[in-house]
Amino acid sequence: MDANNESIEDWVNSENIQTTKDVEVPKILFDQVIGQEEAGEVVKKAALQKRHVLLLGEPGTGKSMLAQSMVDFLPKEELEDIVVFHNPEDNNRPKIKTFPAGKAKEIVRQYQIRAEQDKKDKSRMIITIVFSIFIVGLILSILTLNYYIVFLALLVAVMIYFFASMNPAMRSERAMIPKILVSHTPNDKPPFIDSTGVHSGALLGDVRHDPFQSGGLETPSHDRVEAGNIHKADKGVLFIDEINLLRPESQQALLTAMQEKKFPISGQSERSTGALVQTEPVPCDFVLVAAGNLDALQGMHPALRSRIRGYGYEVYVRDSMEDNEENRKKLLQFIAQEVVKDKKIPHFDKSAVIEIMKEAQKRSGRRGKLTLRLRELGGLIRAAGDVAISEKASVVTSDHVIKAKEFSKPVEQQIADRSLEIKRLYKTFHNKGAEVGTVNGLAVMGANSGMAEYTGIVMPIVAEITPSQTKGHGSVFATGKLGDIAKEAVQNVSAVFKKISGKDLSDLDIHIQFIGTYEGVEGDSASVSIATAVISAIEEIPIKQNLAMTGSLSVRGNVLPVGGVTAKVEAAIDAGLDEVIVPASNFGDIILDQKYTDKIKIIPVSTIEEVLDEALEKSDEKKLLFERIAELLKPPSTISPSKKGRTGTSAA
Repeated sequence: MDANNESIEDWVNSENIQTTKDVEVPKILFDQVIGQEEAGEVVKKAALQKRHVLLLGEPGTGKSMLAQSMVDFLPKEELEDIVVFHNPEDNNRPKIKTFPAGKAKEIVRQYQIRAEQDKKDKSRMIITIVFSIFIVGLILSILTLNYYIVFLALLVAVMIYFFASMNPAMRSERAMIPKILVSHTPNDKPPFIDSTGVHSGALLGDVRHDPFQSGGLETPSHDRVEAGNIHKADKGVLFIDEINLLRPESQQALLTAMQEKKFPISGQSERSTGALVQTEPVPCDFVLVAAGNLDALQGMHPALRSRIRGYGYEVYVRDSMEDNEENRKKLLQFIAQEVVKDKKIPHFDKSAVIEIMKEAQKRSGRRGKLTLRLRELGGLIRAAGDVAISEKASVVTSDHVIKAKEFSKPVEQQIADRSLEIKRLYKTFHNKGAEVGTVNGLAVMGANSGMAEYTGIVMPIVAEITPSQTKGHGSVFATGKLGDIAKEAVQNVSAVFKKISGKDLSDLDIHIQFIGTYEGVEGDSASVSIATAVISAIEEIPIKQNLAMTGSLSVRGNVLPVGGVTAKVEAAIDAGLDEVIVPASNFGDIILDQKYTDKIKIIPVSTIEEVLDEALEKSDEKKLLFERIAELLKPPSTISPSKKGRTGTSAA
C-alpha cells in the first residue's frame, strides 16, 4: 500500500512494535546510512576498486557515514608499519622503512635494548677510569705524604666523568633509536582518517621545531618527524569535508600524494629548524573521499577535481526521499539507531515516533517526501530524550518531543520570535484594518545557513508613488539591503504592475521599502507582495491587513512556488493574522504542527489576478481595476475584425 495514502499515525500503529527497542539496528555502518541507496552503491563500488570519491550535498545527509563505511569494502591488503631512521650520511634526510603490521614496535624495542646496553657499557668504562685515577692519586698521596694529590685526583676524576657524560658520543646510541610514524596490529581494519579542518602540518606531516639547536644537545632530526594524516591513512580512507576550505597549496600537495602514493615529510614552518629537514618519500596509498556543499566546487583546485573525476566518482547525495512504506521503515530504524548510539536516552514509544516522522515530513519542505537532513533530526531526538530523562520517564512520548521542539529552537527562530515582539511593540505591521500600498509579506531566516528547517518571519512591504524628478524617466527604487536576486525580482515584477495598471508610469517614481530587514533580503519569494503593494499604491485601493502572502511571480503574472512555505504560514499565525495567500503549487507542501492546525485560512492562488482579488478591499476602484484587467487579458479571438485590421492582423 502507498504510504502517501496512509497517515503517519495509522502506519506507525500498524507496525508490530511498542517502542524503538523492538526495532533491529544493523551492525554494519553501511546499512545504517538512510535514504542514500544510489550514493551507497557508488561508494561501495569505489571502495572495492580503490577509487576516489567526491560527495556533494546538503549538511547532515550522511556523507561522512558513507565515507567511513568504505573501510568495510576495501580489498584486503597487508597493513604496514612505517618507521623513520637516522641517516648517518645526511642528518637532514631521515630514512624511511616499512615493515609488516605489528613489527615496528619489536624493531624499535631491539634498538632501545641495544642503546641501553651500550650506555651501561660506556658508563662502566667511565666509572672504571674515574675510579682508577682516584686510586692512583690516593696511592701517590700516601707514598709522598702529600695529601693534596688525592684531592687533585678526585677533582680530575669528577671533571672526566662530567665531560664524558656530556659528550655527544654518550648520547649517540640513544639518538639512533628509530621512531615509529604509523603503527598497526595484524588484525586491524583499514584506517579511516577524518582530516576535516586540519592544518597543513597535520595533513601532510611536519618536522617539529628543536629548541636545542647546538652544543650536542640538539634533538636528532628523525626524532622530530611527525606523520601526516595522509600517511596514517595508508591502505585506508582519507576523509576531508569542506574540501574547498583547504588551502590551494595543500590541495596541490594532496594531488601529488594521490598520484605518487608517496609523499616526503618536511617542516611546514619556514622559521623552524625543521624547515631544513625532508624525509625520504613516505607511503600514503589512500582512497580520498572529499565532501562539501555545492559551493565546494568553486574552491576546489581544478587539477584535484580532475584527478577525482578521472580516477573515481562524483556523487550528489539526496536531501529527501519518497514518503513510502519502505522509507518510513528506514526512518523508524534511524530513530532506533540514534537512541542506541546515544546510550543515555530512553527508547521512543509509538506516539513519539509519530511526532518525529511528522517532523521529517515537515522539514522536507515538499509533499510526499521525508527529509534526509538526519543530523538535525537526530538533534531533536536527543533533545526529546533529555526531556524524558529530566522527567524521569522510562520512554520518550510525543509530549517530550513537542517540548523538545519548543526549547531547542534554532537561533534563527529565537531571533524571529524576539523580532516579532519588537514589531508588535512598535506596531511596524498591522493585523487588522486596511491600508493603501502596505502588504504583510512573509520571508524565512536560515535559508542560507545550512539549516534543514526554515524560520518564518513577517516582513512588511510598503510602496509609494511619486512624480519622477525628470519627466519621462520614472524609476523603481527598492530599499532594505536587497541581495542580487531580490533586486532582479523587483525589476521583473515591474513588468507585471505596468501591464496590470494599464497606465503610463513613465512620469512616476515607484518606491518600495522592506521594513525592518536589518539582516537583508534575498530571493524572489516576495515578488507577489511587491506587485500587490505597488498596484495598491497606483490604484489607491486598500489592502487587507489581516492577511499575509508569499510567492514568486513570473513576468507574465503567474504565481510560482517558493521555499519554506510551512514556516511562513506558521509565522503568519504567530503574528495573529487571519488569512495567508500561498502559491497553489505549494499548497500540498504545508504541514503544520498540531498547535497551528485550523488557526488560519490558507488561500492557494495561481495568478496575480487571484492575489489581488483576495487581498484588495472591495470598492468601486477595485471593480474598475478588474474590468480593465479583463479587457487587457481578453484573448485576441474576441476582438472585432475591424480592430484586427487596425492592429496589423490580416482582414482577409
